[in-house]
Amino acid sequence: MRYIPETKREQEQMLQDIGLNSVDELYSMVPKEVLLKELDIPEGKSEMEVLEDLQKIAGKNLVYDQIYRGAGVYKHYIPAIVSYITSKEEFLTAYTPYQAEISQGVLQSIFEYQTQICELTGLDVSNASVYDGAVAAAEALFMTLERNRDEVLVSDTIDPQTLEVMKTYCESRNVKLTLLKGKDHKTDIEEVRAHLNERTAGLYVESPNYYGLIEDVEELTKLVHENKTKMIEGVDPISLAIYKTPGEMDVDIAVGEGQQLGLPMSFGGPYLGFMTCKKELMRKLPGRIVGETTDHEGRRAYVLTLQAREQHIRREKASSNICSNEALCAMTASVYMAAMGPQGMEKLALSCYNNAHYLQTKLNELGFVRKDEGEFFDEFLTSSPIDAEVLEKKLSERKILSGLKVEDQILWCATEVNTKDKIDELCLALKEVLS
Repeated sequence: MRYIPETKREQEQMLQDIGLNSVDELYSMVPKEVLLKELDIPEGKSEMEVLEDLQKIAGKNLVYDQIYRGAGVYKHYIPAIVSYITSKEEFLTAYTPYQAEISQGVLQSIFEYQTQICELTGLDVSNASVYDGAVAAAEALFMTLERNRDEVLVSDTIDPQTLEVMKTYCESRNVKLTLLKGKDHKTDIEEVRAHLNERTAGLYVESPNYYGLIEDVEELTKLVHENKTKMIEGVDPISLAIYKTPGEMDVDIAVGEGQQLGLPMSFGGPYLGFMTCKKELMRKLPGRIVGETTDHEGRRAYVLTLQAREQHIRREKASSNICSNEALCAMTASVYMAAMGPQGMEKLALSCYNNAHYLQTKLNELGFVRKDEGEFFDEFLTSSPIDAEVLEKKLSERKILSGLKVEDQILWCATEVNTKDKIDELCLALKEVLS
């Protein structure tokens, strides 16, 4: 099951098949100044000596001991069983099946994932995942469109990167995207009310939003439903263990980034976007949906069903061109949720909540004052008594990654890994920096 070519002949054959003559041609698009020809290690060294040299080279990388930054990607503890299971070759090498029904194991894993995501969000139907949370949010906008409703409303309190993806999507389909100005870093209900009209298809709001605040999703949902407009909520999957779910608040579509469900921060991916919705919208869900049925002998079986992409149905009827799903990442999320269980997820969420509120209290004592009012989960904004970039540099020297500079403030984050002892260490470092 190896995919690494072992011989020179195999390598040459692979290059020939894709129309290239050398490995250098394969990397011709990479700037020459970042290409590494060879490692500076003399010949004739033993394995042990080479390993020591490699460790010295790796030691030049800055690896943070503590991270207090979120803004879309979060540091969580991942139980060892997650990587142990998902690293098995039969899972690790599994790709989106094109002869789907003969790949029962892959389909079952996706079906289990869909079931768990539905339980987490409280909604009826989930797809097999999409590329990432921003894509999920953009695709959700298209799900709300109808013949006479071609405008979507988006709160400006959402993740700026998600907003950029949304703009790209909407521009490609001539969909009008209206950005709503928030008030005190929260969605302004009166602003929403003022922009609702007979052409409004959907409203997208995140809770917790980009600034960490919990939005009044229930009130917003009631308001847009009065206008026969669909409500989309971007959610933090961990927070759903202690806050009201989208289903409990009558939200039509819930989307989010699944990185927090057992996926490491890595270098920013690969991740997965999860999507769930009410039953009446399931035919508009992009990508793949796995359903459960029985075979001709009455045994349980899994099939791909209700596919909305252009490869499977007439192009003019397709609502999406999503052609794949993040199968391995989705399985990782599924294994993580199974390992944690409902009680574990709740304890995790409470730990994030408590650590973030402890961090906020301690920072306030040092002059990092929180200006926003309202409930927050694991992220919050504060002022900074010194320049945020200087603070980041000084903490970085101590292998601590500070919160993210947002405008003239700092967006801090604490999860279960930022324990009370770790936060106290941070505060000692902050005192040194401030002095």
